[in-house]
Amino acid sequence: MNHRQVRPYRIFEWPCVVVLLLVAGSLSACRYYSFTGATIQEHLATISIPLVDDASLSTVTGLEDELTELFVDRFVRQTRLALEQDEFRSDSVLRGRITRYENMPTSVSGDEQATRNRVTITVQVTWQDRVENRPIVERTFSAFEEYDPGDPDSEEEAARDALVKIADDVFTAATSNW
Repeated sequence: MNHRQVRPYRIFEWPCVVVLLLVAGSLSACRYYSFTGATIQEHLATISIPLVDDASLSTVTGLEDELTELFVDRFVRQTRLALEQDEFRSDSVLRGRITRYENMPTSVSGDEQATRNRVTITVQVTWQDRVENRPIVERTFSAFEEYDPGDPDSEEEAARDALVKIADDVFTAATSNW
C-alpha cells in the first residue's frame, strides 16, 4: 500500500509568508511615525525647548515652567526627537511666549457676584527648523477653561488645564503639517 504523506494546511503557507512580509515591511516604515499619530521630518533628530517666556500679567505663578514641561512631554516623550539643551547644536528650536492671561466672569448671580469665571491664555509659538532654516510652526494659540471663583485653588487649576489644551494644539499643529 502506497501511503502518501499529506501536509495539512499547505494552502495557508504562501499567504502567511506574504502577510508576514507585508507586516514586516510596514513596521519598518513606522520609524518616522509614532503611534501617537505624530510625524516628524526625518532630517530632524533633536529639539531644543528653552523656558517659555511669560509676558502676561498673570496672577498665577509658574505658568512658564508648566508650559515648558508640557512641550517637553509632547515633543520629546511622544516622538523620536531627543532633547538638546544647547539650541545652537539642535536641529530645531521650539519657543513659546505667553502673551495674554485673561480672567473674566462668565456668569453672575442676582447679587452681582461672579459664579463662574473664565481663564483665557494666549501663547505665541515658533518651531524653527534649523537644518533647513525655515519655520515649521509660527502662530498664536489660545485656550480657555472655566472655574468656580469661590474655590481658591480653582483659578490655578483652570489655568493649567488651559495650558494642557494649548500644548496639545501646538503638538497637533506641529506634527500634522507634513
